[in-house]
Amino acid sequence: MGRLDQRVAIVTGSGEGIGAAIARRFAAEGAAVVVAELRESIGMAIVDEITAAGGHAVFQRTDVAQRAENEAMVATAVAQFGRLDILVNNAWGGGEISRVERKTDALIDHGLAVGFRGPLWAMQAAFNPMRDQQYGRIINLCSLNGVNAHMGTLEYNTAKEALRAATRTAAREWASTGIVCNVLCPAAKSAAFRRVMGEHPELQAAADASNPMGRIGDCDDDIAPVALFLASEDARYVTGNTIFADGGSHINGALWFPDLD
Repeated sequence: MGRLDQRVAIVTGSGEGIGAAIARRFAAEGAAVVVAELRESIGMAIVDEITAAGGHAVFQRTDVAQRAENEAMVATAVAQFGRLDILVNNAWGGGEISRVERKTDALIDHGLAVGFRGPLWAMQAAFNPMRDQQYGRIINLCSLNGVNAHMGTLEYNTAKEALRAATRTAAREWASTGIVCNVLCPAAKSAAFRRVMGEHPELQAAADASNPMGRIGDCDDDIAPVALFLASEDARYVTGNTIFADGGSHINGALWFPDLD
């Protein structure tokens, strides 16, 4: 018996990195997983991986910046599997490393659409099926970038901190419905992290050195197990919290920064 037997989960941005690690772990623990991903090729690769291992998964092409597509992924989960128990809002795309005074309206609008409005629309769509069954787990991936005000990523930081506030508000309002809402802030060598490090290779050693444990975490071994706890029955009395799976990085803030000039 897996810890998520008979449960149905949506994981956005689950074609790679943290999202893929969470989707794989949930499926291994018995959940049916909707792989909600913008890019079909990588999304289908995760579905194939899960099904080859004996799990259950379907692909749903999802642009989280579009309200209708968030609603469609929830509808797919319910139509395919009869219910929705777990929603993981992980997707992110776009942004650039640049100074505050150089950020454009387009960058800010895109960041808010992907990082804040999309997860909020998904939560709103998931509310009715979760409330009706008196069970729900909402896990919103936020970031140390926002908590620690990392340089160069204003649109990302702003969206993630807005999502943290929304998560806590939903946790308070929905506490009597059986739905718990929590934030997971990871420090992991995700696909996005590797892309940033590729653009700023001088930061790789500094990032590892600044972590109290001396390393940035692994998506599968360090982050997915924490998401599994938050998705499980064990988390039924945990809501409105920000969980840092970061090797202690949040304790003293960011000790590394890019050269924005």
